Amino acid sequence: MIKAEIITIGDEILYGQITDTNTQWISAELDKIGIKTVRKSSVGDTEEAILGIFTEATSRADVVLVTGGLGPTKDDITKKTFCKFFGTELAIHEQAMADLKAFFLKRGREVTGLNKGQAELPLNATYIHNKLGTAPGMWFEANGVIYISMPGVPYEMKGLMTDAILPKLKEHFKTPTILHQIIRTVGIGESILAEKISDWEDALPENIKLAYLPSMGSVKLRLTGFGDSLEVLQAQIASEVAKLLPIAEEYIYALEDIELEVAVGRILKDKKLTVSTAESCTGGYLAHQFTKVAGSSSYFWGSIISYDNSVKINQLEVLPATLAQFGAVSEETIIQMAENVRKKLGTDIGLATSGIAGPDGGTPEKPVGTIWIAVSTKEQTITQKLQLGGFREQNIHLTSINILNLLRKVLK
Repeated sequence: MIKAEIITIGDEILYGQITDTNTQWISAELDKIGIKTVRKSSVGDTEEAILGIFTEATSRADVVLVTGGLGPTKDDITKKTFCKFFGTELAIHEQAMADLKAFFLKRGREVTGLNKGQAELPLNATYIHNKLGTAPGMWFEANGVIYISMPGVPYEMKGLMTDAILPKLKEHFKTPTILHQIIRTVGIGESILAEKISDWEDALPENIKLAYLPSMGSVKLRLTGFGDSLEVLQAQIASEVAKLLPIAEEYIYALEDIELEVAVGRILKDKKLTVSTAESCTGGYLAHQFTKVAGSSSYFWGSIISYDNSVKINQLEVLPATLAQFGAVSEETIIQMAENVRKKLGTDIGLATSGIAGPDGGTPEKPVGTIWIAVSTKEQTITQKLQLGGFREQNIHLTSINILNLLRKVLK
């Protein structure tokens, strides 16, 4: 396994003034060619911090990729720090200067002042032409480690990586083949899922590893296989997934990295069914889960956000007596909401949510996080009571996840 460390340089990252997107993109691209990222670090614009992280990275990585600090101003010290790290000095690189002049000439300008310094490189650096900017890429080899320096501007970095660095790394290292298989689950917690599939996990081949990636309301499983042949890995992983399905199939909604609303939308589309929503506590969030998927207009028709009881009565035709006797957060009310939105909007399926999202409004009988959801078809109406607790945003999100999962089960 070839190990990589990615280092971002810049006070602006540490101050939170910009978001570091470079490391995520770089590690994903390295993974595709069989290089495993083992550490990501961010340091400020000081020589001491940069030298320290270079030394640390040398001890744990085969390739160190650095972004940032290559501009022409005094606070950009990456090149000078590389010189100190390698015990060398800066000098004008003829090809770098020629490319720099061509870059400015194309824009009707001349290379002057600070910009000339962009053509200065450490004497031991291999120059990498940056077609999209003035800061060159640099490739160093020392102590059995490859060091790569790139500008921090994302589109310039991506251009260098795609055109030059990734092909050069593939040529330099004999990398293994890595294959990932994502399995998306919903309706089961991480620890319970881990117990359920424990025997299957223990029996995985040595070259296939399992990772649990939990998020609010769902758990993503990632199988990662290592080997020399892509075809062999594909067959191995397919075999392991086939063994997993009988154990956890009721919780698995996709064998690819897609969100639940996408998977549910595909089922609706395949079955040529339409859906509408009647929302109280989710306030349109459930409708948003449908409409953020491209092409959802073929199955999602609309929503009635009945936040106030008057809207439940006047628009959804929930009986006043039902609200008076059982309240808005009740099975009796949610049934009428789901059935009536289906009928009023003329869809095959009606969904409804009503609950106490918080932080206020709870009672001893109905504490914060008490939610009722319902799925209504022409044949039946299925309800479910949720007791979520937690924060308002969390309750709204989890309510939507739960009703989408209930719809998925009904559709299956």
